[in-house]
Amino acid sequence: MATRAAGQSSASAAKLRVLLVDDHPIVGRAVAGLLAQEPDMAVCATAHDTRAALGAIGKLNPDVAVVDISLPGTSGLELLGELAARFPKLPVLVFSQHDEALYAERCLRAGARGYLMKDAPPEELVNALRRIAGGKVYVSEKMTSAMLSKVVKGGAPQAAGSPIERLTNREMEVFRLIGQGFTTRQAAGALALSPKTVESHCAKIKEKLGLHHVVQLQQRAALWVKGIPAEGPPPPSS
Repeated sequence: MATRAAGQSSASAAKLRVLLVDDHPIVGRAVAGLLAQEPDMAVCATAHDTRAALGAIGKLNPDVAVVDISLPGTSGLELLGELAARFPKLPVLVFSQHDEALYAERCLRAGARGYLMKDAPPEELVNALRRIAGGKVYVSEKMTSAMLSKVVKGGAPQAAGSPIERLTNREMEVFRLIGQGFTTRQAAGALALSPKTVESHCAKIKEKLGLHHVVQLQQRAALWVKGIPAEGPPPPSS
């Protein structure tokens, strides 16, 4: 996908230059409009997938990046790994609709400097960007408390957590693609895996989520991709 670079003037040279990686144009316009109101920051480019994001970073050298998890093909989680390896000094804020309780720690471990859900107040996005640009880490107060509680308890997993938390990063990627309507073969192509490997991941996901059929997996994944809680008994299969 092509990358769209915003025009820059000498007056904006000192601003915090933000790369936005999101495949939803409405989100891009909203974030660009929000940051345009701030005297010290602006969106310097938008990218809709991993390839465009890496190209934009190489060309424009942004100060910070805002990355969604749900991207076409390679996901935001895999992009975080690429960024950590190729641009380790670039602070990255993950901006996602997915529950921070499931994803924040995964993203921080993958190299992100912060995690913010898309339903947060607009000013929180601005504060988060300033914080990670200053070399600090940003997560919500609720997530900070949860992470500190886990440290105090010695890192032991909480029994009441969502079953989705038990999925590995790769299983989460397969789960996401299934929820987006990918077939096993299509998911294999997107993740550069064999169909048999994806089938193995699907089997493990079903076991961890208490699902018994492919249709149940597809239904549960589709709900999750839309940000709809899908806990409890598995949906009936047809």
